[in-house]
Amino acid sequence: MWLGLFVGLAIAFLPSLVLAETAQEKEARLNAQLAQVNQEIADQQNLLKSKQKETASIKRDIDILTYKINTAQLNIKAKQIEISRLGGVIVQKQKTINVLDDRLGQEKISLSELLRKTRELDDNTFAEIILTSQTLSNLFVDLQRFNSLENNVQATLDSVRGVKKDTETQKVVLEDRRDAETNAKKAIEAEKANIEQLNKEKTVLLNASKAKENSYKAVIASKEKERSAILNALYTLRGAKSITFGQALDHAKFVSTKTGVRVAFLLAIITQESNLGQNIGTCNRPSDPPSKSYKSVMKPDRDIGPFERICKALGIDPVGQPISCPYGGGYGGAMGPAQFIPSTWQGMANAVSAVTGNKPPNPWDPRDAFTASGLYLRDLGADGGTFTTERKAALRYYAGGNWALAKNAFYGDQVMAIASKYQKQIEILQD
Repeated sequence: MWLGLFVGLAIAFLPSLVLAETAQEKEARLNAQLAQVNQEIADQQNLLKSKQKETASIKRDIDILTYKINTAQLNIKAKQIEISRLGGVIVQKQKTINVLDDRLGQEKISLSELLRKTRELDDNTFAEIILTSQTLSNLFVDLQRFNSLENNVQATLDSVRGVKKDTETQKVVLEDRRDAETNAKKAIEAEKANIEQLNKEKTVLLNASKAKENSYKAVIASKEKERSAILNALYTLRGAKSITFGQALDHAKFVSTKTGVRVAFLLAIITQESNLGQNIGTCNRPSDPPSKSYKSVMKPDRDIGPFERICKALGIDPVGQPISCPYGGGYGGAMGPAQFIPSTWQGMANAVSAVTGNKPPNPWDPRDAFTASGLYLRDLGADGGTFTTERKAALRYYAGGNWALAKNAFYGDQVMAIASKYQKQIEILQD
């Protein structure tokens, strides 16, 4: 009877035993799934490349769009797997931090108690200890107790320092994991939007394929018209002459190859710097009054000297050269499309010249301005290429050490929105 009961219980609990999965097993399973999805993505990309080499036709373009949709769907699947894996890691890291925080609190209490006892002993003079000790043996016991307390204080202090360091390390790791999770979620949003757009294009081509070949030609003509409109659209640059989007794109591509900063993101930064307010770039013009001259709006000990040296090296008159007016109660004097103040530009001049070959570099020249912006953004971490690294770089570009303040968040959000718009336009030009 007992044997039958044992077998029955074993069978009853068997599913839960089979379903149990350790953290390591879950990690291995998710990594295997991710590897498989990545291989499927690579296969789709290879098919896409082979189709792109074929002669243009409705079927060929529909196939290309299908492969792009499949790739985007697989990218979403890969990111979902990554989020699942990161979710477990984030939970575990938070638990570790909680344990370390509790331990740190306990160690601090222990340290406080040891210090209190040490002060009690330390308040008694050596003569008082001798007089209160009934025997020589008791005297040595008291001295040993004092030495033991001192050693315990040092050991506990070392432990507090170690736990504090471990806690800070774990918090940095947790922030990195949360950034990775945010990047994965943003990538999924982008791929979903991409799929929606690709499906619309596919529907248009499917409709065209059901009609005459002339419909397909109309689709091609419409795309080429859209491409031409994007390339010819004027790209407004602060303190410089307007250039076409195609020219701006060429500058951004050039800088991207030198810095690793994404083309659309660099274009977004320059665009944001060109449209911050009506008073920007409207000081020190030939018709401006003395109150708007460079000597009136710049920080004297920081930027007037460098500005005059920059203008002299370029052979231009500093009087009448457009610069930004004071903004938000600060100083003005920022120059050109990238809006570098003279002292900062002077410090970057050699690095810009090394890339563009222009000696001296000109802050009002689009190629030099794009390059300076790209180099600076790379130093701020934008070459990481993820949503969070780019957004943080944009905030640091705008607010420096105050980048994390809530009042400055608008800048990073606007830059990322502009970058998304430009990315779609660039993809149209690449089709």
